[in-house]
Amino acid sequence: MLDLNTTSLSFLTLSITFIFSLVYLIFYCLFPPPNKTPCPQSYPVIGNLIGFLRNRHRFHDWVADMLSTTPSLTLQVNGFLGLSCGICTANPTNLNHLLRSNFPNYVKGSRFQSVLHDLLGHGIFNADADLWSTQRKIASHEFNTKSLKHFISNTVHSQLSSRLIPYLSAACDNEKVIDLQDVLRKFTFDNICNVAFGVDPAWLEYYSHSDRTTKTSRNSLFVDAFDYAVEVSSDRFMSPVSTIWKFKRFLNIGSEKRYKEAITVINDYAMNVIISKEREYQIREEKGQEHNQDLLSRFMCSTSNLGFRDQDEKRKFLRDIVISFILAGKDSTSTALTWFFWLLAGHPRCESLIYEELSASVNWPGSFSYDELKKFHYLHAALSESLRLFPPVPINSRLTVMDDVLPDGTRVGKGWFADYSAYAMGRMERLWGPDCREFRPERWLDGDGVFQPSDQFKFSVFHCGPRMCLGKEMAYLQMKSVAAAVMHEFQVEAVDGGGCAEKMVDPPCTLSLLLKMRGGLPVRLKRRQHLS
Repeated sequence: MLDLNTTSLSFLTLSITFIFSLVYLIFYCLFPPPNKTPCPQSYPVIGNLIGFLRNRHRFHDWVADMLSTTPSLTLQVNGFLGLSCGICTANPTNLNHLLRSNFPNYVKGSRFQSVLHDLLGHGIFNADADLWSTQRKIASHEFNTKSLKHFISNTVHSQLSSRLIPYLSAACDNEKVIDLQDVLRKFTFDNICNVAFGVDPAWLEYYSHSDRTTKTSRNSLFVDAFDYAVEVSSDRFMSPVSTIWKFKRFLNIGSEKRYKEAITVINDYAMNVIISKEREYQIREEKGQEHNQDLLSRFMCSTSNLGFRDQDEKRKFLRDIVISFILAGKDSTSTALTWFFWLLAGHPRCESLIYEELSASVNWPGSFSYDELKKFHYLHAALSESLRLFPPVPINSRLTVMDDVLPDGTRVGKGWFADYSAYAMGRMERLWGPDCREFRPERWLDGDGVFQPSDQFKFSVFHCGPRMCLGKEMAYLQMKSVAAAVMHEFQVEAVDGGGCAEKMVDPPCTLSLLLKMRGGLPVRLKRRQHLS
């Protein structure tokens, strides 16, 4: 029989708890704890929401503008209804503290995992602690092998000569305006799938055929699903109120329903590839043959002694780590190259200097070897300058484990997010001088024209500390290869004239995880006249 007294007491207790929690939340929003860190455009209860909505179209420049006005290039961020609080910084000293000296206190945490777990699982870019450390050791070993570097170099050159250059040549001969950003996205996606899986989706080739039935639907479905999953993941991250997408996921409606379907396609494709690789691996073992050079084959060798409970657990581990590398390489390189060609189109002097450097090579004309590419110092400087102004990942985030105080005196509470903006750092006069918004590759060269790298905490494009990007050298290799091959054959003329100084104020960026160019990069190609 129901005890009315007990029920009434429980209801009263819950009611009092709810009321006190609501009063505390309102009081906290109206009178937040004192903090000397500036918090521009923040209001009680709604936090920075109005400023975000007003500046959504220029979010990264808005953040850079606010940070530049703060005493230590650091500001506090207040979320809607106090549901999230954090800081954002462009201070190299703070970055050193966050990402190296107090590394254990700043993790990917629940913020990353809630957004990216469906896509990345427990992959290296979504993991912390021992799980991250294990994957990092395996990946670090493989990325430092000379054989992988040459495999990547050969893969890039093969696809350049058989796919990208022929496609651009046809567009040039037909005087066709093309979206270079979209073409580069398709090329680099094919490339990273070859490197990661040893599988060629042939997306660019499929895209260039008028009769697209020549390509299998399985590959195209994977490409479309992966692209959609990344887009939704980006929208999740940039949503000012995360409750909205979480509610849609709970009800399995709209974009979240389509996202779930896309993840199913990705998982099925990845598992089919892994099972196929397992058979191939076993056959090669029995015959005493060398294994393939793609990352999946390498990780199969490296993970054979990790003590997985069963085959399914190992397959899930391999799936997560390889999908993570596809995500990292899918759009980042193409995004960097898009801004690079846009900037060169607006700076013909720099383009001429790169062309002169390439022309002086002993291998000119022709493809450039891994060792030859390392000698192109001005090209390397121009790419670095482009990355400084337009980092593919413009802003990154960590979650605070325990209360902390940054070197500049900023208080960071337990459970707060700690963001750092590579985009803003590239535009800070206090870090790069009064010409910080100018495209000037010479800032990276010494008196003899030799490239000089910048401090990692000032140039945080490839992240910093223990989690610095393992693929940094590979990314430069791919970017140099593509830039050299394209510039050898063509002059790239941007329809909008390119990235001149006037266009560096509020450039056409999209609001997403990656700094893509809004509306693409329409270009015309003009074939170069080589001297015989």
